[in-house]
Amino acid sequence: MTFDDEKDYIMRIIKEVARVLFSLMLGKKYVAVEMEKDNGYEVSGKKLEDFLMMIDQGMINEAENQLLDNIDYSDKENVAAAALFYQYLSEKSESFLTEHDFSKGEVLDGMNRLVQKAGYGDLLNIVEGLQVL
Repeated sequence: MTFDDEKDYIMRIIKEVARVLFSLMLGKKYVAVEMEKDNGYEVSGKKLEDFLMMIDQGMINEAENQLLDNIDYSDKENVAAAALFYQYLSEKSESFLTEHDFSKGEVLDGMNRLVQKAGYGDLLNIVEGLQVL
């Protein structure tokens, strides 16, 4: 697997985890999770759009820290916002992430921690297994 293939693989895994997570949390089948900056999701009163703007400004670590410091893992809207946060982050180029002290691997680790703490256990392992098939 080349470096570019690995980055694309991580992005596909993140998108699939977000799709399955939304399906599990909301009890509906989602073909794709749409990424809209103005989608109304919030974490402790702060709009997801604000977190995404921080990413665009290169404040990735600060945005992730604020998100994770305030998230209520029992609140489906908070978990959905965090999943969209990581999906959006996974779509950034490796050079953008590196320039701002982040990596695709850290995005995948963040999504994994999210699903673990939200009570969806091995969702990432299941999705990765499906991707290999």
